[in-house]
Amino acid sequence: MTSLVPREPYTADELRSLYPEGLELQLVQVLLRHGERTPVSARFQNTGLHGHWPYCNAARTLTSAVLSTSDFSKWGSLKYQRSLETFGPDDGPVLTAGPKQESDAICLPGELTDLGRKTTLELGHRLRRLYVDQLGFMPKVISNTDMIYLRSTPIPRALESMQQAFSGMYPSSALTADCPPPTIYQRTPANETLYPNDSGCRRFAHLNRAFAERTAARWNGSPEMRYVNKKIGKWMPDGLVAVDSRPRLSGIMDSVNATFAHGAPTKLPAEFYDPKLREILDKVAVEEWFAGYTESREYRMLGIGALAGDIVSRMVGNAEQAAVDASAQGGGDDDDVRAGKERETGIKFALSGCHDTTLAALLTGLGAFKGEKWPPFTSHIAVELFKKTESKVESEAEGSEDAATLAKKPKGFWNKKSAGKLEGIARRPMQELTEDEKQRLEGYFVRLRYNDKVMQVPGCKLPGNHLEGDESFCTLTAFKTLVDKFTPPNWKKACGSNLDSPKFPPEIEPAGEL
Repeated sequence: MTSLVPREPYTADELRSLYPEGLELQLVQVLLRHGERTPVSARFQNTGLHGHWPYCNAARTLTSAVLSTSDFSKWGSLKYQRSLETFGPDDGPVLTAGPKQESDAICLPGELTDLGRKTTLELGHRLRRLYVDQLGFMPKVISNTDMIYLRSTPIPRALESMQQAFSGMYPSSALTADCPPPTIYQRTPANETLYPNDSGCRRFAHLNRAFAERTAARWNGSPEMRYVNKKIGKWMPDGLVAVDSRPRLSGIMDSVNATFAHGAPTKLPAEFYDPKLREILDKVAVEEWFAGYTESREYRMLGIGALAGDIVSRMVGNAEQAAVDASAQGGGDDDDVRAGKERETGIKFALSGCHDTTLAALLTGLGAFKGEKWPPFTSHIAVELFKKTESKVESEAEGSEDAATLAKKPKGFWNKKSAGKLEGIARRPMQELTEDEKQRLEGYFVRLRYNDKVMQVPGCKLPGNHLEGDESFCTLTAFKTLVDKFTPPNWKKACGSNLDSPKFPPEIEPAGEL
């Protein structure tokens, strides 16, 4: 399966089970793999596979911002169509054409296709159905996006997929006339942590290469690889398929998955879609790319630890802000909030456009990816924070410190005015927190859903680490303690450290355990 086949919307009985009475949803963070795309490079054209795919109709309706006055006081837009050129027989320019000589809607390598836009838009519809229509967690109509955090990697297909999903969740009909444009946060490639960044983290690149070489040594002479070679070896440039061949085994899988998801004009020969072959490609690629997260704390820390820390920081900040609000405002008025205030100064919903490696790395780093296959296009993780409604966290916090003292403390809740600064207790390890600070996390629970499947974190199954009667609801304290173990205090510094150290730990350091 290369494209996600979404399940039907939850029934009323399923909703009652998934969102039980006594737990109130506080914060949702969705990590979204982009939708269907073209291969990142043209491979296997010797099979007859066309190198240019005509599945990108967005190229007909592109828009750019243009300056309208020389003093930067006014901006306009320029609408245009994109046509691609290439070299002709005499080395002169000619229009790039698709399998049926199409010259419009030709895709770039790795570009989100029309199908990818459709599936991510439909994901947005499903998010709206669940969190707006069924649960009433988010408002039906918004006048601003202050409560929504939108983020994307700098890779266009991730940005466009996130935009499609947001448009599905909040179409123009769900925005007031005066709703300002949403803010979308991005980082430069050197600072990107929304995917495992081997190009921006030198030490992680060393570790990544070592685990890939180990996978090659394990599998290249195996019966499974002989089967793959028997099926498709004749199409390889050197006549050989290997984990580290050219193209690599994972690159072959990329072409298989991308072509399998799209139409007949861009299909590989039938041998490439042999079920046993695809099973082998998936199994070996998952080991090559993600085994390091299951065995090495340093691998987890450098590959996905910074992102995991960000996710936990927002949840802890949410709990801390609630404690401050309750004490400073005499407990607040939850009914008033639900009636329309919606706490627009704090984030309730986050949507991040990212990649397959993001999702699998995060789940594997938490010990929750065992037995799973490579994430299909439009896969997503929902990290949900709940508060036990009968919890006495607020009253206990109020009793331990007076309202004036709490109100003066750094709030630690991420909002747009803070420009991303996480203060207070949100980013500090559990062992550094005072008993009063730990108390603010009591009564909060975390759950992971991956493609609508509830995932289990091993350390959350221990007594006292989950909601009584349901191990899928991890206490925020336990979840933070687990993530603290591989959250780097300084990712940049860690990326430049230990460059000459051994690549593998002396013994396996299991993921997801406390």
